[in-house]
Amino acid sequence: MNREEIIQQLKTHHQVFVEYILGLSEKDFSRNIEGKWTAAQQFEHIHLSTKPLKFALKLPAWFLKLYIGKANRASKSYEELVAKYKLKLEQGGRAGKAFIPKGINAQERQDLSNKLNKTIESICKSLSKYSENELDILILPHPLLGKLTMREMMYFTILHVQHHQYHTQENLKK
Repeated sequence: MNREEIIQQLKTHHQVFVEYILGLSEKDFSRNIEGKWTAAQQFEHIHLSTKPLKFALKLPAWFLKLYIGKANRASKSYEELVAKYKLKLEQGGRAGKAFIPKGINAQERQDLSNKLNKTIESICKSLSKYSENELDILILPHPLLGKLTMREMMYFTILHVQHHQYHTQENLKK
């Protein structure tokens, strides 16, 4: 995917997730199924996981290169990143403490929706300032996957929201 396709995918998949969450009844939004995260927790987790990206992408490229480093390999494809993420999950990988949701109630849903939408818009706006080359050179740390190129981090962000929407839908079928 090129930068414009990534931006479109980020917007589309996060909007689909937000619309799905906003369309849930209060009961389903808060429903706890067999110790799995509720839809509310899934929603909050997606917001928590995108907030650091909003900050990181506002940093200048020179700062990222100096303090985090540059890639020493080519970016993985979207499919390769999906495989890496699935493997990490199969090996027991889970969200780090900073990304574990505390829980919100149904009345806070719209506010969190607004915050998530603003975060995704900010990420996309910042992302548009980076060149295609910079997406493959600049790296960002990921708590589960290690150092990812900026392109891979965006792939992950697209995959991540789809992953959590899928699990929310599957959990509510039970």
